[in-house]
Amino acid sequence: MFKLQTTSALALASILSLASVAASAQTATPVERGASTPHIAQKQDRQQQRIDKAAASGGLNAAETNRLDKQETHISNLQDKAAADGTVTAKERSRVRSAERRTNRHIARQAHDGQTTAPTTTPQQ
Repeated sequence: MFKLQTTSALALASILSLASVAASAQTATPVERGASTPHIAQKQDRQQQRIDKAAASGGLNAAETNRLDKQETHISNLQDKAAADGTVTAKERSRVRSAERRTNRHIARQAHDGQTTAPTTTPQQ
């Protein structure tokens, strides 16, 4: 009889803990639900570093650099617009990531297309 009561008490405790976990998941803040886009911000930082590096090494001319910078600005605007309401939906996230991938391809193509400029050097003192 004692084992049956202990087992019932454990089962009830398990059910209550699962219910509390489910309730806390439903009351998540917007950041926890997906308004935060750290992956997108990190990728943009890496892409901007690639653009700067290719421009400094002479792999990108001024027009290519400006075009790629405009694409990065477009991605930033998409990200801001998506997060404006506090939740980034799957569709919005997909659109931003598609723009990132497209810009990533453009960076690679432009940096290796054979059009070069003189590498920029920093003045030495």
